[in-house]
Formats: sequence, structure tokens, C-alpha cells
Amino acid sequence: MRRDPYLMAALASAALPGAEPTRVQLLDTSGADLDLALVQDDRGERHVVSAPRGPAAGADLEREAAALGLLARLADPATGVRLPFTVPAVAGWTPLPEGGRAVVTTWVPGDEVDVAALRPGPLATSLAHALAVVHGLPASAVDDAGLPVWSASEVRDRRLSELDRAAATGRVPARLLARWERALEEVRWWRFSPVVVHGDLDGTRVLTDGREVTGITGWGSLSVGDPADDLGWLAAAAPTEALEAVLAAHAGARHEPLDPALAARARLAGEMALARYLLHGAALEDDDVLDDATAMLEDLEASLDDDDEMGL
Repeated sequence: MRRDPYLMAALASAALPGAEPTRVQLLDTSGADLDLALVQDDRGERHVVSAPRGPAAGADLEREAAALGLLARLADPATGVRLPFTVPAVAGWTPLPEGGRAVVTTWVPGDEVDVAALRPGPLATSLAHALAVVHGLPASAVDDAGLPVWSASEVRDRRLSELDRAAATGRVPARLLARWERALEEVRWWRFSPVVVHGDLDGTRVLTDGREVTGITGWGSLSVGDPADDLGWLAAAAPTEALEAVLAAHAGARHEPLDPALAARARLAGEMALARYLLHGAALEDDDVLDDATAMLEDLEASLDDDDEMGL
């Protein structure tokens, strides 16, 4: 059962001694097993309260708190790392009666990115540079923090596992399954150097003032893995010229050898995000999510041209 605004305010008050909540707005969690609320206190400060509804969501929330702690340590002036955007900071927490804990983080202002309206220009360049900074963070720090570290072959194996599990639902069009299988069998695509990745980006988690990226939220999937995972949302929904501009600026900012398969893997990641959404619905036994994911998969299948082979 979803927690009401009064309970979310009480959790914020318990996590932030001395702060008196004056306004509470429940936030849409889109099928996640999590309650979220934006709380403003009597000092005018705003925080986000996150309270899991079950153990799995609680584990996800703990991973995000660990990731935010790592980012705070990395962004310390003594490290020489500078994040060109704001990330949430853990401001407090409070135990829940049923076990686990609610976590309170600072609110990050900004407008969500309208991916379909993205064009080459300052915002696309800023986005590319923001991703390049994330991808340039020290992988050893992620490992030391106990967060996942995946090799290129392990990334591919995880994709294959997702493919098998999505196929077992019987809800993925056969054409998509065959297309993804061909991509995963393309060995040359999977010879990349793993980097630190956000791992779960979309237009709601990249915040902007209209010209620059000002904040990035939703860090629960921070890991070492495939940089294409952070570009999948763009490959899925951004205009071609915008994606190409981001890829070009990203390559220039990284000063690394060009990855010729990055764009193709990004497109695969964007498409298979729908399979992960389907699997999420299956794990929650949520028929609404399952039906929504099925409809999106069918729309994707219908949108593909006969000669569209994702660069194969």
C-alpha cells in the first residue's frame, strides 16, 4: 500500500532532526516498489524522501545511497575530480517499522530533458561532456565501494540472460528476439573497455537549464560496464542528428580510441531497455506494467524497416 503524505512527512522529520515539513508532494514512481515524496521544510529547503515497500526495493535504495556516498567522496576537492553537474546527497535516514530504512536526499532542481526535441547544440554538447566525466571516473573507486564491476564479456552474458528471460515470457515479438540475438552474436561489438557508468539514464534523470546539464539523479545502477548503456535512451528516442552530435562530442571529450560499435550497442541497449521493463513487471507481478511493456515492444517491432539491421 502506498504511504500517504502525512507518513512521508513524518519520515522526513525523523530523518532530519530540527526540520519541520511544511509541504509534501507525492511523486510518481511508475510501477516501482518504492514511495517517493518531495518535502519542503520550514527553512525553505527541499528534500526527496524514498521509502521502499519491500526488501528488493530496499536493497536498490541501499545501492543508490552507497553510490551517492561514493560520488560525494570523489567530488571532494582533494581528489581533483570535478562533476560539472549536481547530484543528490544523502541528508539523513530513518529506520522503518517493517525493516529497512527510508533515505532522505537533497532535491536537485532542473527541467527534464525532452529527448525527442534534442538537437545538436549547447545542450547536446553539455550532455556529451557530462557523460564523458562519468565515464572517466576511476573504476577502482567503484570496486572499492562494493558496487558492480562488469567485464565486456560479462556485459554480453547479462544481455543474453535478459534475452532468454524476456523470451520466456512469450511477450516479445519473434522478430525482435532474432534481431537481438544476432546483435549479441556479433563478437566484434563486445570488444570494448569497461568504464564507470550511471547505468539507468533517461530524460527524467538528466536535468537541465535549457542549455547545460545541471543535475543527474537516479544513481542506483552505478557500476563499471558498457558506456553504451548510458547512451541507450538517446539511441531509442533522440533524433539521429542529435545522437550523432552527442557521440562525436563524447569521443572528443574522452580522448580515447574510437569505439566503432558504440552507436550500435547503444541502440541495442535502448531497445532491450523495453525487455528489462517487461522483466520488471514480471518480477512485480504487475499486469499494468506487463501490458504497457508488451505494447511498447510491439510498437518497436512495427517501427523497424525490413533492412534495419542495427549496423550488422
